[in-house]
Amino acid sequence: MEQGTILNIQRMSTEDGPGIRTTVFFKGCTLSCKWCHNPESINFEQEHEWFVNKCIGCRTCEVSCSSSAISFSDNKLMIDKNKCKKCMECTVTCPTNALEAKGRHWMTDEIYNELIKDAAFFNDGGGITLSGGEVLSQSEFAYKVLKKLKDKKIHTAVDTCGCIKFDNIEKIFDVTSLFLFDIKLMNSALHKKYTGAENKLILDNYSKLAKKVREDGSTKIWVRTPLIPDITDTDENIRAIAEFICNIGTDVLERWELLAFNNLCESKYERLNKEWEFHNVPGQDAEKLDKINKIINDYKELNGIAFVTGTGSKM
Repeated sequence: MEQGTILNIQRMSTEDGPGIRTTVFFKGCTLSCKWCHNPESINFEQEHEWFVNKCIGCRTCEVSCSSSAISFSDNKLMIDKNKCKKCMECTVTCPTNALEAKGRHWMTDEIYNELIKDAAFFNDGGGITLSGGEVLSQSEFAYKVLKKLKDKKIHTAVDTCGCIKFDNIEKIFDVTSLFLFDIKLMNSALHKKYTGAENKLILDNYSKLAKKVREDGSTKIWVRTPLIPDITDTDENIRAIAEFICNIGTDVLERWELLAFNNLCESKYERLNKEWEFHNVPGQDAEKLDKINKIINDYKELNGIAFVTGTGSKM
């Protein structure tokens, strides 16, 4: 039986596909976007997340660490990554759950049995979305989970950054009702600067997926673009993505979501003891979002399928 590494399961979601959904977040990503709102999903290995508001300073974690990787400095928990063996004993012994392990191994049947509990909530067209991280970096596990769900006639969606071999997309195509496909930046050099990889593979995969969807006739695609201030939300980038989508053909595209920036993930970086470059960056204001809406409205093929979501904000 296949085993996968899952970050968490989020129920009653309305943001990862149609209807009410249960979203399964896979751990490990092929990109490392500097603005990532789920930084705990990037690393393929288990990680520690420290909730300072729960910590009572008892130092049980420090005492229980057999590799002496844990210490405190100015009342802040520090973990020496060179010493840590990822045994996660410290998270087990913490009396207040202030220290948590991010990432758990699940067997196929185990996670299916957990997910199928939610089937009663999917009567409105909802279902299960596999998200990440990058789902297709664990494509064999993903296929087996999706297959069992599809056999039960549950709507399935896969959220992918597209930076993966197309074979992995083909593997799960027949058991996936909807692809949520990220297109972030059309400039390949900027894409590499901000995500760690060039975009050629991603754009090629979108083209191949669109062709396959066109031939299939039932599978759907939603494109998603995170609007990062002065990086992905520029007029040049929005127009370049719009033209790329239109050139491929909007007959295969059910929706293009442009997701307004927010900084609600900042506390995650703090708990993971990581720096976040965007902690001082304000979200788009109403004027900026209105300008983006006007740009996408210039493309008649996108009318009725392209939407800016989220409110943005000033700081």
